[in-house]
Amino acid sequence: MFNKWANWLVFSLLSIIWGSSFILMKDGLKAFTPYQVASLRMLSAGLILLPFAYKAFKLIPTKKMGLVVLSGILGNFIPAYLFCIAETQIDSSLAGILNSLTPMFTIIVGVLFFNVQTNKVKIIGMIIGFIGLSFLLASGKDVSFHNLSYAALVLLATLFYGINVNIVGRYMQNMGSLNIASVAFVFLIIPSICVLFFTGYFDYQFSDPIVMRSLLASILLGIVGTSIATILFYYLVKRAGILFGSLVTYGIPVIAVAWGFFDGEFLNIIQVASLGLILIGVYIVNRGKFDFFKKSSI
Repeated sequence: MFNKWANWLVFSLLSIIWGSSFILMKDGLKAFTPYQVASLRMLSAGLILLPFAYKAFKLIPTKKMGLVVLSGILGNFIPAYLFCIAETQIDSSLAGILNSLTPMFTIIVGVLFFNVQTNKVKIIGMIIGFIGLSFLLASGKDVSFHNLSYAALVLLATLFYGINVNIVGRYMQNMGSLNIASVAFVFLIIPSICVLFFTGYFDYQFSDPIVMRSLLASILLGIVGTSIATILFYYLVKRAGILFGSLVTYGIPVIAVAWGFFDGEFLNIIQVASLGLILIGVYIVNRGKFDFFKKSSI
């Protein structure tokens, strides 16, 4: 009984942490550019995971190191920038909802490029999810190509997440997930510092309260929303399995919408119904897992 409650506690923490990431991005963007917020996020996560990287370098085969770096770029570095750029034009709650499409893109990428088998039930789930997506994008207050293009950046980020999940699941089964994450983030430290330097980050007046708030939000996004959340997720999957861990997909948009509402954002009834359709589709897609996940090493 204790183990069950412990699993649900970690699940709740993860939902709150990852669901809050979108409002933290919004806070970071009040003073910084999207490139700076994303770079601060990656830099903070890399520094926190640095102590784990020393041991991880010894455990990861040299021939797989390139895949680990690629995993960090596709699964963290590029999406971090895409989300921040998107949130300059769309609400944080909408970004959180669109993020819930990650499992669908994981299935699509797996079927098209990794020879993953699917079935009619999963296809029905994807259709339902994308119907919900269509209604969601069409129900905004100001539906224009400009806004849709920024929403598309979030969809592109979830596509990169899907590619990364397939790469990790196919080629890194015998490597610990925490080792993969720590090495991947350490490789992102130097690129993140370079972006900060060339975008004029170090010229800010850090005595300004708005700048300081954005800085704290960006660092919190990296430390808690990325590195600590990653450790908690791997802990949850190791204790309760990948299927239970995937349930976080449903908690994230709920928390993101709640934060958005608290911050003055508004969802109409059609958008709420669209979220419901998306989550129903994700549920159907998640009923079965990829074969290569069954022997995943955490």
